Amino acid sequence: MEDLKKYSKEELIKLIKENKITFVDFTDSGICPTCFDRENNNILYGNNKDKIIYEDEDIECFLVGNPRANGHTAISSKKHYKDMMDIDDELCKKVFTFSKKLMNIIKEVYGSESVYLCTMCDGPMNHFHIQLIPRYSNEKRGSKNFVKPRFNYVEDKEKLERLRELIKE
Repeated sequence: MEDLKKYSKEELIKLIKENKITFVDFTDSGICPTCFDRENNNILYGNNKDKIIYEDEDIECFLVGNPRANGHTAISSKKHYKDMMDIDDELCKKVFTFSKKLMNIIKEVYGSESVYLCTMCDGPMNHFHIQLIPRYSNEKRGSKNFVKPRFNYVEDKEKLERLRELIKE
């Protein structure tokens, strides 16, 4: 795809609706897809409000809409940072302390054997986020869990509410 920076916001929205561009095209053109999505009513990723586990002025935490495992969760900074190297130390401490707490909660709620933490903000433009990917006892250990096939999110209201309750404690 050509450089998207030459298009107006309205033209980009039209191209998205016509399925002619994706978040990858934004990243490759040096445009943050997460920020564009937030500024344009969730046009790229869709509304995830029903999947939100926790949110405050700095971070948003939600179950992933196309997970690699049940309980796959993302933690994203609200403010734009390209990757972890750009965030300030206080936010870094907050995100990783929060991640540790949530990893233990996910393990408990989903009955996973472990929960992997991954951050791979790559390409010309991205938005800092952490992924928490549960690994279950029937799965092999190792980094291949980061690239397991994705599937459609299946809502489990009971588990989602339990995550929300436990993260508040």
